[in-house]
Amino acid sequence: MANPIPTYSIHILFVILAVYFVRISAAVSANCSARTSSTYCFDSGLPSKWHNNNSIVMKGWQMRVFLVKKLNDSNVAFYCGFYCRDDCNTYVFSVIAVGGSNHELVWTANPDRPVKANATVELTTAGLVLRDSDNSGVWSSPNSLGNGSIVGMNLDERGSLALFNSQSATLWEAPASKLSANVSNSPPASGEDTPVVLPPPPPPRPALPPASKPDLPPKPSPAAAPSMPGPSPVSRHQMSRFAYIFGSIAAAAVTISILLFLIRRAKRRKANVEIDVDGYLKQVPGMPMRFSYLQLHLATEDFKERLGGGGFGSVFKGVLPDGTPIAVKRLDKLGQGVKEFLAEVETIGSLHHFNLVRLIGFCAEKSCRLLVYEYLSNGSLDNWIFNKHQGPCLDWQTKKRIILDIAKGLAYLHEDCRQRIIHLDIKPQNILLDQNFNAKVSDFGLSELINRDESQVLTTMRGTPGYLAPEWTQQRITVKVDIYSFGIVLLEVVSGRKNFDRSRSESTLHLLEVLQKKAAQERLIDIVDNLDEDMQNNREEVIRMIKIGAWCLQDDPNRRPLMSTVVKVLEGVMQVDPNIIYHFSHVLTSSPSSRVVVNEGISLLPTASVLSNPR
Repeated sequence: MANPIPTYSIHILFVILAVYFVRISAAVSANCSARTSSTYCFDSGLPSKWHNNNSIVMKGWQMRVFLVKKLNDSNVAFYCGFYCRDDCNTYVFSVIAVGGSNHELVWTANPDRPVKANATVELTTAGLVLRDSDNSGVWSSPNSLGNGSIVGMNLDERGSLALFNSQSATLWEAPASKLSANVSNSPPASGEDTPVVLPPPPPPRPALPPASKPDLPPKPSPAAAPSMPGPSPVSRHQMSRFAYIFGSIAAAAVTISILLFLIRRAKRRKANVEIDVDGYLKQVPGMPMRFSYLQLHLATEDFKERLGGGGFGSVFKGVLPDGTPIAVKRLDKLGQGVKEFLAEVETIGSLHHFNLVRLIGFCAEKSCRLLVYEYLSNGSLDNWIFNKHQGPCLDWQTKKRIILDIAKGLAYLHEDCRQRIIHLDIKPQNILLDQNFNAKVSDFGLSELINRDESQVLTTMRGTPGYLAPEWTQQRITVKVDIYSFGIVLLEVVSGRKNFDRSRSESTLHLLEVLQKKAAQERLIDIVDNLDEDMQNNREEVIRMIKIGAWCLQDDPNRRPLMSTVVKVLEGVMQVDPNIIYHFSHVLTSSPSSRVVVNEGISLLPTASVLSNPR
């Protein structure tokens, strides 16, 4: 009698394969998440306040865009944001329709009261609020329910802006113009915009039939026994060998089929990663643009001019085809997958503030990860404040403006974003200056996000020695660690010396030790190196600025001011705390041997993040 084991093995392998197919099908069908550039939700973690800056410049008009709806069957798209024409001295919060190089106004919130640059639109649970640059209220959306139940807003294919609740019910909708009934296809007169003709709304999608599980392969019937009576021993032996060989070949065939299936599945997943890159971030104005590696290779002339490096890679200067200068950061150490990288790019790309370096775009192609930033011609702040041989390069008014710019950038990160963002690496190397010496905070590679209902976060130590707050020893940190680092930078800008300078005598190695001694002698001005005539003439302002820095450096984080308070003090709206303690125990308790290596400008890098701006 033939050995039946190979036949049963084939049956078992078929059943295993069928079950495997069912599990794979279920796993694939469970992944149904989607992202869209026409919808904003509070639970996205992105800022819910949009500032009127960094507009996209078109021919004869500009717009700061934060929602876009592209119609699939035409070249028409709806943009929502701050819109202006011609000289752009004033703006209106609007929805416009754009077709090719032409555009037309669909709806505007404030036609009779336009706003200025740096105005804001904020989405709250009660509705939209439009404020001018002086924070005065201009317009707000009516909420018929009046119960603070709004969870997001959406721009649809009609160009209508709507606010909705958690059940997706519309609570308010902007009265958009019906363009399709009022426009024509005639060519425009010279200097006029072409009216945009909108296609009819697409029909509703038919309901999809319920998915069914794949049929299991039919169980083969047992082979009929030979009808010949009493086969000879030789024929039985031959049948046994044939059955064994056939069963082995079939089992091998099934095994190979499974392996081929797994290989194809792995390739499909790899291809889907590239598809996810295409769909994850939309190519819309105001959001990061995706570049190919070839585009950045050409823009930088094969990464020819290196501007600097640090963190996770090197920075190169480049020029886009339209003549825009850029700084391209090529990341060398990768600690994230593609989706995590893109999520971080989207988070930082959504931050729009004059005092933050703007992320223009990115490249995520195979193993390449590159970040594209605006190019700032005057480089980093450390090149301008630690220049001993050429004397002071910045006058006092410029130093004051730089300190205020840094404070405004940090206040935005800490208090104006949907989630608080702690920078964690504030130092002169990460403050960049444009051609007019406006300061912009850069390098978010070590940053941490905290929900607004949380006051602190537990994390590993990161940052740069010499700028680390004393509470880092507890590993529970708040936004106050950034305020401490800001205080160090402020004193470095004012004094013109590093917080730790091994070229000095033992008694003056550490800036905070010098500050403590001079405070006891009531001679705060003496911490300034090269006290020139300009700073002598502004002696009282210099002393006041040193006091603000000392206020930010209090041992107890609760005694340090918020960044919004620092901004008000710097602008002269508030006074400095008169009860500043000039005793910095965290500096004085460290031994001289441990202080020798305090500040080399090198960051302590975590492995969880790769996003890092040019230094």
